Amino acid sequence: QVQLVESGGGLVQAGGSLRLSCAAAGTLKIRAIDWFRQAPGKEREFVAGITWSLGSTYYADSVKGRFTISRDIAKNTVYLQMNGLKPEDTAIYYCRSSTSWGLGTHVTVSS
Repeated sequence: QVQLVESGGGLVQAGGSLRLSCAAAGTLKIRAIDWFRQAPGKEREFVAGITWSLGSTYYADSVKGRFTISRDIAKNTVYLQMNGLKPEDTAIYYCRSSTSWGLGTHVTVSS
C-alpha cells in the first residue's frame, strides 16, 4: 500500500500561483500518481496525472496550459504547479495512486 500526503495549499488571489506537493511512502510499486479536486457541492474530478517510469503527463481540459504536473523520483514526490489560478479552481486537492488517496490540501482562490 502507498501512503500519500499532500501539502502546499493556501489562499491566493486570482491570477496567482501555488505549487502542491504529494509525498508518497510505502512498499507498493508506484505506477502513476494523479491529482483530483473537489469543490464545495461538486463531485471529485480529475485534474492531472503522471506515469512514474516514463513521466508521461495528462491533464483535464480545464487546467491545460495553466497547471503542470511533475515528479521527483528520488524524493518519491509529485508536484502540481498551478499558475493563472481562477476562483473556480477553489477546491480540496487530493492525490491518488492506484486505490490509495491522501487527505487533501485546501486551495482557495479569491477574486
